[in-house]
Amino acid sequence: MTSVADKFARLSALKPARTFPSRPPDLRLPDETDPISHLLGGGIARNQYGEHLAIRNWFSTPEFAAPSQTALELLTRTRNESMSARTRAALADPERWLFLDTETTGLAGGTGTYAFLVGLAWWDSGGLQVEQLFLRDLHEEYSLLQELSARLAERPVLVTFNGKTFDWPLLENRFTMTRTIRVPRLAAHLDLLHPARALWKLRLGTVRLVELERYVMDSARLGWRREDDVPSAMIPQFYFDYLRGGSGQPLAGVVRHNQMDLRGLAALFGKINDLLESREDAYAGTDTLDLFGLSKFLHRKGEKERAHSACSFALTAGLPAELRAKATRELAQMAKKRGEHERAALLLHELVANPEETLFACEQLAMYYERHARDLARAIEFAQLGLKTLQRQLNHLHSRDPYASARHRRLGEKFMCRVERLRHRIKSPRGASAAPLLSQAAAAPTAEQC
Repeated sequence: MTSVADKFARLSALKPARTFPSRPPDLRLPDETDPISHLLGGGIARNQYGEHLAIRNWFSTPEFAAPSQTALELLTRTRNESMSARTRAALADPERWLFLDTETTGLAGGTGTYAFLVGLAWWDSGGLQVEQLFLRDLHEEYSLLQELSARLAERPVLVTFNGKTFDWPLLENRFTMTRTIRVPRLAAHLDLLHPARALWKLRLGTVRLVELERYVMDSARLGWRREDDVPSAMIPQFYFDYLRGGSGQPLAGVVRHNQMDLRGLAALFGKINDLLESREDAYAGTDTLDLFGLSKFLHRKGEKERAHSACSFALTAGLPAELRAKATRELAQMAKKRGEHERAALLLHELVANPEETLFACEQLAMYYERHARDLARAIEFAQLGLKTLQRQLNHLHSRDPYASARHRRLGEKFMCRVERLRHRIKSPRGASAAPLLSQAAAAPTAEQC
């Protein structure tokens, strides 16, 4: 006969292997004496510290974007490569991610700045669940912070846009000032401003979220509209006017603005995720400026092979003229580090004619012909060309940088030392045997022709 303990053991085995975050508690409908709650379409949430307003909506766009392992490794890679098991587990589970954006009473921060609207979002049922916590009055802050703490306990991976610099330090300060509610412990914090700046600033010139929505996330295709969006600079004034008894109508626009920021943040992660995961066979439809930005980002993260591939593809596909020299220089440096010295030399020859890169190209080519090609005559030619170019620049130097002339003089001394050393090597019998092309130096093309 089966024992009672065995029956309960079988029931326990049916439990899910892991616990999913709980649903937010139910809200109470506002009464007739609470016009702001009716205006903003929220309900009243209550906890041990009192009440606050909560506004909940679910959006079908942006759709859920499963984070790739490659993107997560690149976004979280730092000088300290160690990462706790808790952090790895949380990052790998998108159900434990929480998107956050705040609207505050000021942009300067400090103890007098309140986060009167804290927008939260998480993936749910293939779309985005948005919950916005609002202070109908400043005395409701403890209740709001307690609710935020509960959300972060369930979803400890925070995803923000400039949140490491502004949103989270402000909230940490508000938690600390309560003296009763502990600062929530985050498993990880992904600030998407920094990768977005690396990937798209070259093309857009700015990485404001509204510009990223328009030109990167294709907001028109998603059906998003910000034509009636409130100016960010006016948001604190709208809230202060409401606290002083003014109309709360402008705050409805602030709530919509915050909703769009949260949706844009989630969509932005999807775009970053796709670009960081992409390989060379997917580069064809990508803007060359974005590929160059991707190359620089990958190079900083230690992905040398992929950085070289992205930069090479961008250069071949056609970068704007003002960036071709910079891309060629970086590609040459990457080729040199890979041990492809002949490939690097070919790229450096292209740079000699560029006035902004002549000094760098001459120095590198002098080193190449001395150390790898064993052509001391060509090495002298490029060192001398660099010296002449440097002298012309010194004669026309009008820089506000007080150290510019000193740097130029030091570089000139390096060129002169290199020329003298190479001449000494050529005169020595060993140097002549090491440079068999010296007899043909007169017929060889000069550095100015390269």
